[in-house]
Amino acid sequence: MSASNAPVFIWDRRVEFAETDAAGIVHFSSFFVFMEQAEHALFRHCGWTIFPQKRDDPRGPLYTWPRVHCSCDYTSPAFFEDQLSVDIYIERMGSKSMTYRHVIRRGPQVLADGTVTAVCSKVDPVTHQITSCQIPDNVREKFQAMIDSANSAKASTSHSS
Repeated sequence: MSASNAPVFIWDRRVEFAETDAAGIVHFSSFFVFMEQAEHALFRHCGWTIFPQKRDDPRGPLYTWPRVHCSCDYTSPAFFEDQLSVDIYIERMGSKSMTYRHVIRRGPQVLADGTVTAVCSKVDPVTHQITSCQIPDNVREKFQAMIDSANSAKASTSHSS
């Protein structure tokens, strides 16, 4: 699987007052919330949900994506009511895990660059035990198509420049 050289998805949002400190500056932890919200928006864009069934559903295992690694490098602050964009890149798609790169911008200015690695997992509806599992084929195929499309769009843009 190749990594995306261009964003596979861009999610826009406005900074809310509750995400800031008394000076109106976004708290560092809010950037992790932005990254997770953008990932959920990506799944909804694909027609899925990050957690598709109720925990007590007897029809079978639940799928979820627990995080096993998160990091974020900050280059500039964000402020109350800033309009932000979160660009999602797929850095790696393994057999059971995904690593996303999130570039958080205010217009063209990069404010933060973070990564999240999540593991596809099943949740037993009776015991609630979580075990890793293979990424479903429909997820893998859709994300690979998004990577291919993003990479070819970037290649055609760079050739025409």
